[in-house]
Amino acid sequence: MALFADGCSIRIYSVSTSKNPPSCIENSFGTPVGLHALADKIGAHSPSGTVFRGRKPKKHYTDFDPQEQKANLITSRILRLRGLEVGKNSGPGCDSYDRYIYIHGTNHENRIGQPFSGGCIELCNDNIIELFDQVEPGDLVWITKI
Repeated sequence: MALFADGCSIRIYSVSTSKNPPSCIENSFGTPVGLHALADKIGAHSPSGTVFRGRKPKKHYTDFDPQEQKANLITSRILRLRGLEVGKNSGPGCDSYDRYIYIHGTNHENRIGQPFSGGCIELCNDNIIELFDQVEPGDLVWITKI
């Protein structure tokens, strides 16, 4: 993932996207493509590694039992995406916001760079915190398949 400012790439991040093919369709668990905007910033000032459930901070992922830690947890920060292309990633049956598509941290940082998520875009915890501090609601996000 590339972060741009004033038309220039200022930072490149390794990410993980869906283990399923890219898809905008509801219940596909694919990462949606197309133009999005950052809708919500969630988790400012939470400690790195904090797990979010229902967009509410809980405890650090290492405080969960080992079985729960096997799951791909949403950690550190959440940038919630809103699709901007009606009929593609916005609207009934394909809405990225209603699908709870996020850019977020993960408790499985060793899997960054490999397809692993359930549709979200995942970064290392330090990277999502860095990115979170540089972006604002309304900033544009373009997701494309490579």
